[in-house]
Amino acid sequence: MTGRVYDRGPTASSPRRRSGSTLVVYGAMDLKDRVALVAGGTGTLGIAIARALAKEGAHVAITYLERRDAARETCAAVEALGRKAWSVALDQTDAGAIPPTIEAVVRQFGRLDALVNNAAWNISIPFPDLEALDATVWDRLFSTNLRGPYLLCRAAAPHLKTSGSGRIVNIASVAGLNPGGSSIAYATSKAGLIHLTRCLAVALAPVVSVNCVAPGLMEGTRMTSRLRPELADGARQRAVLKRAASVEDVADQVVAFCRTDSVTGQVLNIDGGVFFH
Repeated sequence: MTGRVYDRGPTASSPRRRSGSTLVVYGAMDLKDRVALVAGGTGTLGIAIARALAKEGAHVAITYLERRDAARETCAAVEALGRKAWSVALDQTDAGAIPPTIEAVVRQFGRLDALVNNAAWNISIPFPDLEALDATVWDRLFSTNLRGPYLLCRAAAPHLKTSGSGRIVNIASVAGLNPGGSSIAYATSKAGLIHLTRCLAVALAPVVSVNCVAPGLMEGTRMTSRLRPELADGARQRAVLKRAASVEDVADQVVAFCRTDSVTGQVLNIDGGVFFH
């Protein structure tokens, strides 16, 4: 990519600096007609992220596991905002399926500018119950929540670099910042995703930025419905705002990380004021 000019802003008059032999043009990214892939686009948060990106002018591809009807609903929501949408089935525990999925998105849209790693799996297992947290559960959680996002980033990286202003936003959890949540495996997988964000921010700089949103309890999501009631109620009571995180706030922060040109390697928790990270 020697000598390539990366236009990372809306105008050619944006501030410039040279990184080696590559000229990088800086400025907040205009998402109009950019292409974003939302991995895990059928849940409440996935739909909200897809809609928020579409409202800013992005075309949106999503992955889904089994819920084809829900994928159609997400695509319809994006198309209702005048943007292009496309869905593709992906089990991200299948390492071999990830590179073809990325290539399919690029063939469909001709480019890839942003990747949002929202797909995840959890199961509620009390921390003291180590017998229930066996190798099968552990491996499924880590292959979905940590290995899958890494492999998606790895496969998407060349295309994000080619776009000249690539963005990756990982969706972690406050459980990755504090020893709590639905299970030890879930918490440690999200802690790993947070540190993966920092490592990839170094690896993919200066052309691709990598950031992370760590939501707390979010009302109306499948993950919240899988929590033990006492965990959900406790999170609401501990929040200084006395309410759960807003799905729309999380989606808006994803958009903010996609637009910003001066932030990378950061994690922002959105939890109503439970943890002050």
